[in-house]
Amino acid sequence: MKKILTLTVLFMSIVLTAQDSSEVTKDKKFTLSGSVDAYYQTLLTASDDSGQSFGTAFAGKTGFALGMGNIIASYESGKVGAVLDLVTGPRGGAATFNTDIVDGIVNQAYIYWNVSETTTLTMGRFNTFLGYEVIAPAANFNYSTSYLFSSGPFSHMGLKADFALSDDFSLMLAVMNPWDTNDTSTTGEYSFGAQLGYSGQYLNLYYDSGNNGGLGFEVDYTGGFDLADSFFLGINAAYNDNDGSGFYGAALYPQYTLSDDFSLGLRGEYYSRHDDDLDDLPSVIGLTATGSYIVDSNLIIKPEVRLDSWSNNDDAFFDADGEDSSSLAVFTLAAIYSF
Repeated sequence: MKKILTLTVLFMSIVLTAQDSSEVTKDKKFTLSGSVDAYYQTLLTASDDSGQSFGTAFAGKTGFALGMGNIIASYESGKVGAVLDLVTGPRGGAATFNTDIVDGIVNQAYIYWNVSETTTLTMGRFNTFLGYEVIAPAANFNYSTSYLFSSGPFSHMGLKADFALSDDFSLMLAVMNPWDTNDTSTTGEYSFGAQLGYSGQYLNLYYDSGNNGGLGFEVDYTGGFDLADSFFLGINAAYNDNDGSGFYGAALYPQYTLSDDFSLGLRGEYYSRHDDDLDDLPSVIGLTATGSYIVDSNLIIKPEVRLDSWSNNDDAFFDADGEDSSSLAVFTLAAIYSF
């Protein structure tokens, strides 16, 4: 009888252990995702062999060109996990400065801990919380990028804490290496970031005691509103200062959905530099019209026309006759595949 009871207890223990092991296994999850993009570009107001491009990040080549390819590996086990985002190609190299962290192939690499249902800690290298646009083109409506995005940091290296304060409010606090120091900081300086979110609207603050050797800060607003069922208006505005010089500007992103497969969007941006010691610095108005056609859930085709016009900068570009010009127009056709 004792043997039977002992065997029964042992059997139940094995079953319970197997169930616990099965539940633990279910909590473990590995995912692989990424994107590949390429484009064709031609200058509408100048010769393609003139070597001109806008003063913004990425997509600056004429003819057929590669954007980037990236692979994101994510592993989660219970409350903890890690993400490794690897990039290659001109866009990826520009986003990671080519020589930054293992020859520029690491876009993001971080570990996170869901401390509770409302609190998450993240340490490592992660893309910036500033601005409306991001590095991966699949997440942007426009294929080319804005001056505001191009002027800000692309990534940070540090520790951040995300708090879900309520269904509507969120808060992020971060301590990081200085601006664009995404590997090892040897200066003894650090930067601090904060983000307050409310129903899809975000107020971002950045402070850097070692930003290029001086005091630096940035305040940035990112958000948007559904003005109708098929009409969305995105908004971005920022002011940056680094010891008396920096930049400021604003951009509007109206987007209209014509069908399940096709949308039209416009980016209207005003951008200017500022310096306490200089007056009448150049400013630019950029207008970018983009169509977005979804071939299926993975492939997006984006035709785009962009016109940038500078004030107080008559020789920013030159036209088809080789004469100085304050404006440049470009047509781009991009293909983006995400998985």
